[in-house]
Amino acid sequence: MSAAIIDLLRHGDTGQRSYRGQLDDPLTDIGWAQLRAAVDGGAWEVVVASTLQRCAAFARELASQRGLPLHEDARLVEYHFGRWQGVSMETLAEIDGDALGRFWRDPVAHPPPGGETFEAFRTRLCAVIDDIATTFAGKRVLVVTHGGAIRLLRCVAEQRGFGDMAGIDVPHASLHRLRWPVRIADAI
Repeated sequence: MSAAIIDLLRHGDTGQRSYRGQLDDPLTDIGWAQLRAAVDGGAWEVVVASTLQRCAAFARELASQRGLPLHEDARLVEYHFGRWQGVSMETLAEIDGDALGRFWRDPVAHPPPGGETFEAFRTRLCAVIDDIATTFAGKRVLVVTHGGAIRLLRCVAEQRGFGDMAGIDVPHASLHRLRWPVRIADAI
């Protein structure tokens, strides 16, 4: 079994300080600058992006400027935080602190109220990365996505438990190289 090398890029700053999840926030000027700096000198042959504007808008700009093919895929959107989406961490700590602590320790067993299950999140992210790895086998691929998605994909690729997600540092506009297994039969 071979492995595809995929660079994951987290979107830049949106000016929001809460679990944004699938809320469709635009980038701030700082966010745009962060992303432009992050890709300076990078070389890719294909760009794939989440359909949320904090990822897609930059991906469109980059692909256009460099003459690269662009693919947007809704499966790359962030985790859905249910009733916690858009609520500040301070407020969550006050009103739902015990549940928040359980989520950080074991997000699989303790998702946010009304949130996406981790099995559903893992299934859709693994499926899209499988598709990217086989469709673009041998190409340098940049995937513009979200912090939670990057953490989950790193846990899968690095064979770490999902409880490790909270300890994986994924700042805005950070690049993360992912080695993803590709079955030879799929890549033909």
